[in-house]
Amino acid sequence: MVLKAMKATIWHNNRCSNSRGALALLQQAGADIEVIDYLATPPDPATLRQLLDEMGIPARDLLRSKEPAYAELGLADRLDDEAALVEAMAMHPALINRPIVRTSKGTALCRPPETVRTLL
Repeated sequence: MVLKAMKATIWHNNRCSNSRGALALLQQAGADIEVIDYLATPPDPATLRQLLDEMGIPARDLLRSKEPAYAELGLADRLDDEAALVEAMAMHPALINRPIVRTSKGTALCRPPETVRTLL
């Protein structure tokens, strides 16, 4: 019997140590990985909303508040405006915290990278 590799999708930023760590753990587990460079190919608002729903978190929990766009867009004053935060992340993907990993077991923001083990 041949076991099928678990499929995983990671929204990845190679410059991020947490993202690299989660990707390495997926590779070590032998997962069939789709790597999405979300800075080059940003998720649209519908995809972001779906990921947030799957993770069960509000948009503010996925937001990187130390990015320049956070202050430039005045997002600190809009933390309860889900639609505005999702739109801002879609337009400025550097605002999206990473890595986000989806497998058949769920979707999670994998910070720290070891969080990915709950999805394997």
